[in-house]
Formats: sequence, C-alpha cells, structure tokens
Amino acid sequence: MPNRCRELTLGLAFYLFLFLTTSAAGQSNPTSQPKYLGPGSCSAVACHGGVQPVNATPIQQNEYSVWIVQDKHAKAYSALQNPVSQRMASILGIGKPQDAQKCLACHALSIPDSLKGRDFDLNEGVSCESCHGPSSAWLGQHTLKGWTIKQSIALGMFDTKDLIHRAENCMTCHVGTAEKFVDHEMIAAGHPDLVFELDSYSAVEPPHWKVPSNPYEGVHAWSVGQAVQLSQTLKRLARRANGPDWPEYAELDCFSCHHSLTKSEDSWRQARGYHQRRPGDPPLNDAHYVVFRALVRDFDPAVSKELEGHLETVYAQASKLNADRKVLAEAADTAAAISSRLAVRLNETAFDRARTAHLLRAICEDADRISSQGPRSAEQATMALDSAFIAYAKESGAQPDVRSAINALFNQLENPSTYNAPRFAAAMKRVAASLK
Repeated sequence: MPNRCRELTLGLAFYLFLFLTTSAAGQSNPTSQPKYLGPGSCSAVACHGGVQPVNATPIQQNEYSVWIVQDKHAKAYSALQNPVSQRMASILGIGKPQDAQKCLACHALSIPDSLKGRDFDLNEGVSCESCHGPSSAWLGQHTLKGWTIKQSIALGMFDTKDLIHRAENCMTCHVGTAEKFVDHEMIAAGHPDLVFELDSYSAVEPPHWKVPSNPYEGVHAWSVGQAVQLSQTLKRLARRANGPDWPEYAELDCFSCHHSLTKSEDSWRQARGYHQRRPGDPPLNDAHYVVFRALVRDFDPAVSKELEGHLETVYAQASKLNADRKVLAEAADTAAAISSRLAVRLNETAFDRARTAHLLRAICEDADRISSQGPRSAEQATMALDSAFIAYAKESGAQPDVRSAINALFNQLENPSTYNAPRFAAAMKRVAASLK
C-alpha cells in the first residue's frame, strides 16, 4: 500500500509539473505559436510510456513505448544514415541526407528553431507531434480530469480521430505537397515510389490507439483513405501539370517501362494494347482510383459517372507526352473536388457485413481491368481485399481458402518487374470464388 501511495503521489506531482511548465511555455504570450516539445514529454509511465496497454482508461498508456520500439516512423531519421540513403544523396548532389531539407521534410519533424522547445531533438524522427501537433499549449491541460479532446484541438492538437484529418496528415508525406515530394529524379536515385493505403498502413504502423470495437472500421478507414488519397494525388498532378517540369514521370506507371522484357508472343502488355495513348507513351499511374471506383459505382452511381468523365480526361491527357496541360490541370482539380466531397460522405457512412461482402466481390469482378493497369493498381487491390476480408472474417469466420488466395496475390507482387496481369487477374477471381 505505501508503494501504491508513493506512485500516486509521484504521478500527481508529474501532472502538476506538466501543467505548470507547459502552461508557461505555451501561454505566457497569447500571441506566440505553440512549440514542439519532443516525444520525451509523452514518455512518463503515468502518461504514454507504460509497457502494457491499460484497459481501464480511454488511452492505452503505452503509446510512446509502441512508437519507439515498433513504429518505423521512430527510425525515419536514422534511415538517412544508412548506405543506400548516403548513395542516394550523393547521386542527387545534396550533401549529407541527414542535413538536407529535401530529406528532413519527411524523415523528421523539420520545423523552424523558433518553434522548438527546450528538449526538442531532430534525431527522434517522425515523432508524436508530427501527427498530433505542437503540444506546449495543451500538454499539461490534457491530463486534467474532465478535459476533452475538443479542448486540446482548440489549442492546436491535430484531430487524428477524424479519418479525413488523419488521412490528410499522413499524405503530406505519403503522397506529398509542394514542399514535400518524391519525383522521378529521386526515384531514379533510389528512393521508393510513394504508395499508401490508410487502413493497411495503420495496421503495419502498428496501432498505438484503442481500435474501435466495430469490426468494419477498417473498411471504413480504407474507403475514406481512398477518397482522400485520390483527391490529394489529383491536386499533386494538377500542381505538376501547371509547373515548369511536365511531364513528371513519377506520375506515370513506372513499370510500363521498367519491366522484364519477353518475346512479343509472350507479352501481355502488347496483347492488352494501349488504351487512350500512343504505343510507347507511358500511361498515368491510376492506382489511386482503379480500385476505389468499385466502391464509388455502388455508393453513388451519378457521382461515379461524373467522376469517371473527368478522370477519363485526366488519364488521356496525362498519358501523352504533349499533353494540354491546362485541360489536364482543370480536369484533375475538378475530379479532386468531387473526391473530397465523397470523402466527407464516406466518413459519415456505416459499413456492415453486407456492404463489405459486396465490396469484396465488386473489386474481384474488376479483376481484368485492375490487373491490366499494372503492379501499382494490383498492389492497391490486394491491400483493399486484405482490409475488407479481415473485417468480413471477424463475423463470417476464418475462411482459410480466401486467406490463402489473398496471400497468393501478395506473393505475385514481390517482384513488380516480372508482374503478369493475366496471372494476377486469375488469382483475384479465385478470391471471389472462395468467398462464402
């Protein structure tokens, strides 16, 4: 009992310390911007630094521990010091990657010195405040009894519980902005292409939050994430089309050029033909929409038709080297606005067993079209099927044949340059055939 009392006393003292110090840091000057204090301010055992998750509180209280041990975001800065990153920086001529803003923009919480608190350390990579916002104004207060998340948001905390806000925040790096980007030059130097899907990436992160009890929340996150991703990639495309360096090959399908060559009689690409483009011109990478369209078609047929019309223009213009850049940018911006409105509606939509089963079958019914668009589209389809089936199986049982069929899709994507569309389409159809 004395030990328990001592723990409580120390915990209360720590909370009081946080309240006093962070209030002074964030509110001594009401016009000053909130500061970033670093993940150490979250790491106390009584806060987010516990080892085991706690069930009796709204939070798990081991969030910091999960991040520091399991989350690749915590290693984002140190990754800049490995041999591949060093070689990449040498090719790009940017000096040391751990000092280059081009790299730090996404591999660390790169902020002006004026916003750094006393204990802020760039070496900590993509840390708590990268996603949750500068904490000086709310860190102490948010530990108080009766304090709400809305109050913290009013003081600068990012609203990660809202799927649209969460997805938009993730995509500042995983899709990019005008200041944070991966272009063809960086990919040629060795940087991975940008691929993202909100639910799958959240699962891999792994979650350091209490997962909602609704088994279909993952499908909900997938749907909202797809809408936001489409909107953000279209805005990026419009931005690049309006810029001085079009065509930007990072917007196109990498593997239309970078693939293993075969004899003409064995080429599925030549057998497929070159829809809406001259043979030899690389097509737009439409992986951001080719799977999502299966949901939109059922969700709102009228909006789907409108969106398809603008995306046909985007695809046709982006898939030729002498594009009408004004037409391309306008169509991309219009489609982005439609997708943003869809994100809001999907964020308010409930998913259930029937809708999830319909989504699984609708994606598989599009197997030929999806697979023919190349490895990136196939990758999005695989992640979508995986997310939807994980949710579906929670109520419908394990269904090992379906799991095996989805795993076979992942296996086909291990070497994208040897990807074979007819073989992948046949494997997608096996998923639908196995579903009960």
